[in-house]
Amino acid sequence: MENRNSKMNPENHKKGKGKFNAEETVSRLYPYIARVFDVYEVQNSGEALYFYGTPRTNSENVPGELWEPLQHFGFGCTLKYELGEYVLLVSPEKKAKEKTWINLVLFIATFFTTMVCGAWMSGADLEIDSSQLIRGLPFTLAIMTVLGSHEMAHYLMARYHGMKASLPYFIPFPTFIGTMGALIRYRGPVPSRKALFDVGVAGPLVGLFMSVAVTVIGLNLKAPAVNPLSESMMLGLGLPPLFVFIQNLVGVTGENLHPVAFAGWVGMFVTLLNLLPSGQLDGGHILRAMLGKKAEKISFMMPRVLFLIGLYVIYWLKEDGFIWISWALFLWIFAAVGHPSPLHDKVELDKKRIFIGIITFILGLLCFTLIPFKPIP
Repeated sequence: MENRNSKMNPENHKKGKGKFNAEETVSRLYPYIARVFDVYEVQNSGEALYFYGTPRTNSENVPGELWEPLQHFGFGCTLKYELGEYVLLVSPEKKAKEKTWINLVLFIATFFTTMVCGAWMSGADLEIDSSQLIRGLPFTLAIMTVLGSHEMAHYLMARYHGMKASLPYFIPFPTFIGTMGALIRYRGPVPSRKALFDVGVAGPLVGLFMSVAVTVIGLNLKAPAVNPLSESMMLGLGLPPLFVFIQNLVGVTGENLHPVAFAGWVGMFVTLLNLLPSGQLDGGHILRAMLGKKAEKISFMMPRVLFLIGLYVIYWLKEDGFIWISWALFLWIFAAVGHPSPLHDKVELDKKRIFIGIITFILGLLCFTLIPFKPIP
């Protein structure tokens, strides 16, 4: 192995902008790199190391093979083909400082907005007596548990696989539930289809489990008597098969739901939307991990299917199908972007995960209803 320039000298390195010792870094990383990349020259720019050589395996697999050991030392890599030779660029990963105060502020704000909505659902008149806000606490605890467990499952599974992920961001919003849900941010590549599947499937399964638990609790609570204001609008809910099954199991019927049971319904609806096999929704992640690049065809078709469902609800059933039209347009845009490939894209999933994926999509279908909600004047 040769060195193309003198920047490998530690003294020269200290004068540069880099924050790593080049010679020490090469000695630590070279044994791992040499397994998949036959190195014949090394350059040090002061901020990154350039390994020139020939891949010992398929060039597409090199970054995936090196991802885990390089991550352990705080480095990342990119393989390029320039001027007739392969170059492996290795550089320290920039650690973004987490602003957890933003997560906390959004959590508190969402806690408040959902409590307001929960109090309204419980029949409280906050304009007359603001102390009745506490009546919205059961709904708040239920909906925050359902949404938070979904995102925390993503977060913990991502960290388990060595991926970089933020804590959940709750989104306060003046809707009929007081929030637009929650999300987490991923940074960096997905190491494998296995990791992509595990992270994608964890949220819906845990979130749905909590939705079922919250629904059972809510159905055993007496629905409050509510006298809506004349200018307000009430929503009639379409109950999905899973919700109806739980109703029959608990032995509770009727259209009036306790706010806690309603939180369970919201959790099922959110699970359905997230499991749509398109784009970078959870369902898109799961399908991409299961089928590889073949999933692109289904991802491409899903927005069109939703659009047709919306038209069917509007023109044939004479009901409000706007939710499906809007989601079709949303997915139309994001599905067109495509899905980033995992580093180990050629390694297929095991049969156990394929089975879990099929079961997850079946559970998602059990959360589907043609008309989720409609206004009642």
